[in-house]
Amino acid sequence: MTSSNHPSQTLATFAAELKIADIPAPVLRRTEDLMLDWLGSVLAARTARPVRSIERFAQMMGPVDGPSEILTSRRTSSPVFAALVNAAASHYVEQDDVHNGSVFHPAAVVIAPALAVAQSIGASGAQLLTAVVAGYEVGIRVGEFLGRSHYRTFHTTATAGTLAAAAAVGSLLKLTPQQMLHAFGSAGTQSAGVWEFLRDAADSKQLHCAHAAASGLMSAYLAQDGFTGAAKVLEGAQGLGVGMSSDADPAKLADRLGTRWALAETSFKYHASCRHTHPAADALLQVMAQNNLKHDDVARVTTHVHQGAIDVLGRVTVPATVHQGKFSMGTVLGLIAVHGRAGLGEFDRDFLAPEVAAFRDKVAMELDAEVDTAYPARWIGKVSVQTHDGRTLQGRVDEPKGDPGNTLSRAEIEDKMQRLTHYGEGATADEAKALCQRIWQLADAPRVERWLP
Repeated sequence: MTSSNHPSQTLATFAAELKIADIPAPVLRRTEDLMLDWLGSVLAARTARPVRSIERFAQMMGPVDGPSEILTSRRTSSPVFAALVNAAASHYVEQDDVHNGSVFHPAAVVIAPALAVAQSIGASGAQLLTAVVAGYEVGIRVGEFLGRSHYRTFHTTATAGTLAAAAAVGSLLKLTPQQMLHAFGSAGTQSAGVWEFLRDAADSKQLHCAHAAASGLMSAYLAQDGFTGAAKVLEGAQGLGVGMSSDADPAKLADRLGTRWALAETSFKYHASCRHTHPAADALLQVMAQNNLKHDDVARVTTHVHQGAIDVLGRVTVPATVHQGKFSMGTVLGLIAVHGRAGLGEFDRDFLAPEVAAFRDKVAMELDAEVDTAYPARWIGKVSVQTHDGRTLQGRVDEPKGDPGNTLSRAEIEDKMQRLTHYGEGATADEAKALCQRIWQLADAPRVERWLP
């Protein structure tokens, strides 16, 4: 069948047949960058209460030891439970990567299950890298297929993430194209995750990633054993496109497979907050630096945003928790204005500090036609800042820090990873340096061993 009448099969065949020789060297180097960036986010969440809760569940349900590493606690378990915990940890501090066009955080749901399975089966570093690329390419395209309407209600990382995880694990298990399609069917029928948790500051986001990683892993193993899944779970008459979207586009599923490497389009997160806040945060930083403003010089800030930002961030007015504060545009901009940055430490100490709260109440979001039209391919940052002395100042950033055109260097990625590791006390400084070298040399590793002693 051709991609026009069965794009899921085309996508599954691509994922099943992908070899490291097919992947351009710059894409492999970016994969290594993304893996190190992911590792920092995991280790930063070592003591996070929701992550510990999910690990306690894993300990009760799974073996007390096994071939796969739980990075936050340095215990080991079966692949499914290691993937469950590591995926939950990946997304906690809001520093993991994001693909703009699909509004999807790939690393959390791809690397966690891929690493767990690679350690379990003794895969090589090259096989792990290939699996991660397969997971990114599949998950991003599924997210793009589901479209903007999907994201209004559903957390794309949770939904597209099940298929991304299945693709990565399926690559490691050497599934045939037909088996990979069955894995997609089983993963797709388990897709879940809605935004309602933001209203209550609930812990669901960690569960979203854990469930997607574990369900995708299970789907791949079941397919290897002959278990079948819907052949058109995405584009079928009763598939995800119909059930979870009003603008699903099946052509996105097979878009330039093998020539357009969507992984290379993925952005790094600079601020420790929801990515929807980053464009405005960078634009406000620009205005304050160019005009030598202090936070109490500002009377009002209007952020000119896309609808997706309003849909997600508009639900949070006064945050009840640090994590909910990362989804408050006013809180993020308040930290930027007061401290010049919105990092993990600033959130922990000051997300409800009086001067931050006062600034938060000066911030409003306003739908902007230019910004909305460009989204999600481009995330433009625009702010209007009114000062107490009567000026109205405009800020604009076309590529927020971390986007492919304004990316982080390897030195910056290492620095970010080491800062995250220090924050969570997930590894010593020497261990963090050794982890950097391990990932930079991953392509040559004959076997994926434990990453932490």
